[in-house]
Amino acid sequence: MKDAITADAAAALIPDGATLLIGGFMGTGSPHRLIDALVRRGARNLTVIANDTAWPGRGIGKLISAGAVAKLVASHIGLNPETQTKMIAGEIEVDLVPQGTLIERIRAGGVGLGGVLTATGIGTMIEKGKRIIEVDGKPFLLETPIRGDFALIAAKQADYYGNLEYSLTAHNFNPIIALAADVVIAEPHTIVPVGVISPDSVKTPGILVTHLLERAF
Repeated sequence: MKDAITADAAAALIPDGATLLIGGFMGTGSPHRLIDALVRRGARNLTVIANDTAWPGRGIGKLISAGAVAKLVASHIGLNPETQTKMIAGEIEVDLVPQGTLIERIRAGGVGLGGVLTATGIGTMIEKGKRIIEVDGKPFLLETPIRGDFALIAAKQADYYGNLEYSLTAHNFNPIIALAADVVIAEPHTIVPVGVISPDSVKTPGILVTHLLERAF
């Protein structure tokens, strides 16, 4: 059984300079209470690995606005002008990775693979400095695994073993990043007794979850 902790207590576990995998897609399925707690704590020099930075005032966008992020690895920043401005000004280092490649690199990090092969980026600037491996006469880029110090994920509900159930598009990134970090902090909307969540609905087993946040209400 896992004790539920406050968002502020969870944020206190995350040191400045940490590498964070953060779930969600344009803020949907992101751990909003935990992000707010990191902003309150005044976190700095974070490396954030996520699909995107949402937009100002929303999700990961709050970390960008607060100056908490030193490096970003993401698939796009097109809807957050603050991220773009900080990148151009040299305030944030940004590594743009194609969306499918990004999640597969995280998956590789989570399951212990040495990398993934993809044709995405062949013949473009993305291939610069990367190994090209030929398979059946076709070239592929070798993309290396990604892992983080912490995975910050949001879930529809958890039980007190830490088993997690997600809702609809909140499946984006969350179950995969839960595999690829040393410490996994889950932010469920509700916490229910063990047995309420059907085994078929558990997408992240509790053995992967290090800490649970208190329920949202």
